[in-house]
Parts: sequence; C-alpha cells; structure tokens
Amino acid sequence: MIKLTRINGEEFILNAEMIQYVEARPDTIVTLSSKERVIVRESVDEVVRRIIDYGRALRTFPPDRM
Repeated sequence: MIKLTRINGEEFILNAEMIQYVEARPDTIVTLSSKERVIVRESVDEVVRRIIDYGRALRTFPPDRM
C-alpha cells in the first residue's frame, strides 16, 4: 500500500498492486486495473518511487529473531 494525496489535498492509501499505469497530463493520473482514474498531487517520479519502495518492502526479510 502507498500513501498518495488527491488533488484536493485529501490523503489516501492505494493498493500499489492495482496500478495499471501512471501518466502526467500535466496532473499525475493513476489508472487502476479496474480502469478507475485518480488524480494525485505527487509527480509521476514520486509515485514510481513509492511503488518501488513498496515492492522492496515486500521482498525484505525481517531480521532473524533467534
């Protein structure tokens, strides 16, 4: 899940695995696999960075607690 900001300033959490693509027109538009579109304040580069960070977090193993 990634935190984004709608164009009106409202923060929300989005399931990054549902993102089909992200584009700048000039606002950043996130299109989901359901074809729903969300306009966000973050730049395309920032959305991509958050998606990458989310993916890395999924693949990170917690330290051994033994």
